[in-house]
Amino acid sequence: MRKLLVPIFSAVVLVSCGTAKTVSDVSSSQKSPVVKGDKAFLAAYKEINAADLKKNLYVIASDEMEGRDTGSPGQKKAGEYMVNYYKNLGISFPKALGSYYQKVPAEFMKARGGSNLPDSENILAFIEGSEKPDEIVVVSAHYDHVGTRNGVVFNGADDDGSGTVGVMEIAKAFQAAKKAGNGPKRSILFLHVTGEEHGLFGSEYYTDNPVFPLANTVVDLNIDMIGRDDPENRGKQYVYVIGSEMLSSQLKVINEEANKNTNNLELNYKYDDPSDPQRLYYRSDHYNFAKNNVPVAFFFDGIHEDYHKPTDDVEKIDYDLLAKRTQLVFATAWEIANRPERIIVDKK
Repeated sequence: MRKLLVPIFSAVVLVSCGTAKTVSDVSSSQKSPVVKGDKAFLAAYKEINAADLKKNLYVIASDEMEGRDTGSPGQKKAGEYMVNYYKNLGISFPKALGSYYQKVPAEFMKARGGSNLPDSENILAFIEGSEKPDEIVVVSAHYDHVGTRNGVVFNGADDDGSGTVGVMEIAKAFQAAKKAGNGPKRSILFLHVTGEEHGLFGSEYYTDNPVFPLANTVVDLNIDMIGRDDPENRGKQYVYVIGSEMLSSQLKVINEEANKNTNNLELNYKYDDPSDPQRLYYRSDHYNFAKNNVPVAFFFDGIHEDYHKPTDDVEKIDYDLLAKRTQLVFATAWEIANRPERIIVDKK
């Protein structure tokens, strides 16, 4: 997540984004109302597991990726791994784009303060909907981090390696459903954006140059840091949810029902306020969708002690909790993708 300097009581405070077992089954009393009795949902849901999240994160957040700074060779190497992952799953890219890559030009970033950044790329994978293909559900995360400083690699395992592999795992679950003949009714765009750490550049570029019209974009479920816990929630099974009722009265209800009927995490709304001093609603990639009137929900684990430090490593991730949070985002996306009507936008 992007850093922010926030003045509080005449001081300047640096804040930012920055445990349990995976559910192996969901009883009949726990099923989502939209998919009650639906074996397709349960089979896809169980595709998401801690072992696969860990396997991918050990690559994405390895020293070999050199901290994944925007446009760096290490970030491009991480991107190649992700593209090959989607190819191996049989998940393609948007036809209109022509590849998995959407170039984010250096000039675009320079005009917004990223003066020393080279060209970079967003990575897009896509599953077309079976009944409403023109309506798009976006699941997003940024795959950049802050690179290497004085020879020390900042691996960004939580920020945002955890969100990156979460999106990859959600894609795997939807693709498994599709292969079983139960693909989503609406299309799903798995959007990995670049340049978040420098200014939300990749998501801004996408929303300025959308592959699919923003008017047809139903929601953005954004994942930025879901692999750790913060000091005030140490050891709890929780996740912060931000922005879910800012634009739509239905999205928060859908997410809460999906949560209640699956892992039943504690949904913490501490930061769910645009006027909160830490301004987290504005500080990750969902905001570029929200400012374009697309409903959003931002999933986040809190401000922990290893944020933007070289100690944000894979060994500190709680993989079982990471799996539960990923399953929640998947369950929410499944319901939105398959409900008869798209969620409404009824707030400003």
